[in-house]
Amino acid sequence: MTRYGETRNSLDKHNLAPKKRFGQNFLVNKNTAEAIVRAGNVSENDTILEVGVGLGALTQPIAERAKKVIGLEIDSGLVRFHEEEGDLPENVTLIHQDVLKTDFAELAKTCGGPLKIMANLPYSISNPFIFKLIENREYVSSATIMLQKEVGDRLMAVPNTKDYGVPSILLQCCASIKKLMTLKPGEFHPRPKIDSVVIRIDFSTQSLKSADGTPYSYRMLQKLVRTTFNQRRKTILNTLSSASLFLESDSIDKQTNKRLTEETILEAGIQPTVRPESLSLEEFIKLVHSFTKKLNP
Repeated sequence: MTRYGETRNSLDKHNLAPKKRFGQNFLVNKNTAEAIVRAGNVSENDTILEVGVGLGALTQPIAERAKKVIGLEIDSGLVRFHEEEGDLPENVTLIHQDVLKTDFAELAKTCGGPLKIMANLPYSISNPFIFKLIENREYVSSATIMLQKEVGDRLMAVPNTKDYGVPSILLQCCASIKKLMTLKPGEFHPRPKIDSVVIRIDFSTQSLKSADGTPYSYRMLQKLVRTTFNQRRKTILNTLSSASLFLESDSIDKQTNKRLTEETILEAGIQPTVRPESLSLEEFIKLVHSFTKKLNP
């Protein structure tokens, strides 16, 4: 059941149009919206944070299942639309706010626990939103989100593939990711040029621990991953040597720094000549342990 005409009429009535700067593509298939909410495992006791309320295609079925919905919408025109229409259920609180500027810790406190997020994510904020989730992982239990297929592919990528990189590793170290469905351009108005996917990111199933249960530094992992993938065609020895991790001491020169870097990589059981895309998450974690031990004896 699509609602192209209804969507266009609603926008026209309020002198609104999809805004490119917000990356707006409104979901128009009611059955798809309901399927997404079902896949998001929304229960009657949940408080759901919806990112990007839009015209309310997801908001309505979420509100039917959840105890409460807090909807964030950056577009003041859409906020005004809902205020004038009075079309949102009583258990929905609409807030005019940019999610990238939202204090997740304060929101989680207000909601009484970790956030459960659902979103038809604007393409323009996909990457910064994912990194915000990672940085705020202690305040988020799960996120069921629609995003462009290529972004979803990167998040779920495995080593030795072109999509494998910084987002893949930094998200997979703290969450499990499951693809729920693929959505064709016809599900939206206006129609995007590429397919979208719905994924569920679950932060409750992963922790910052290696396979043997030993905790490790996320900050060190982030530094090593970003450093090596910044020049992904170079060996990890060259990129990590260039990062000069050992040069904080006045007694160490560049040659010694490179030698210590190579020793540290070898002590992790990894060949210094490999490139970052060939390393699994667990191998990066071994590097973290090795560098942490060497830098903080």
